Amino acid sequence: MKDSRPSDDGAAIRRRRQCSGCGARFTTFERIQLRDLTVVKSDDRRQAFDRDKLLRSVATACRKRPITPIQVERIVSGIQRQLETTGDSEVTSLRIGELVMEGLQGLDPVAYIRFASVYKDFREAKDFEAFAGTLGDAGQE
Repeated sequence: MKDSRPSDDGAAIRRRRQCSGCGARFTTFERIQLRDLTVVKSDDRRQAFDRDKLLRSVATACRKRPITPIQVERIVSGIQRQLETTGDSEVTSLRIGELVMEGLQGLDPVAYIRFASVYKDFREAKDFEAFAGTLGDAGQE
C-alpha cells in the first residue's frame, strides 16, 4: 500500500496500492457497512441493497451532463448513509427513488428529469411536460 486517507466525503477510506507483480498502481475504496439493508420492491419482492446498482442509476441520469463522478459518488454515499442510519433493516424502492430525486434536484434539472422519467414511469411526451411544469420558475427569479 502506497497511501491511505479518507475519501472526499468521509464515507470511505481511499487506498493507493501497487501490484507487487507488475508494478501497476490502482486505487481502492473501503467502506464501513453499518447494516445489511433489504430493498422492498413495489411488487413486494425483496432483494439485498446494491450500492453499485444505485450508483449506475444515478450515473445514467447524469450522463453527458456537467456533473463529476465525485458529485455522483457524494449523492450515492449520502443516500446510503441516510438509509443505514435509520435503524431499519428494510427500505422501500420508493424511498430510495425519493432520496435520489432530492439529491439530483439541487444538482442538475436535466438529470433530475431523466431520473424522474424512469422512477415515475413516464410513457408519453406529455408526462415529461407535466413534470417539467411542476419544477416552477425557480430559475427565472
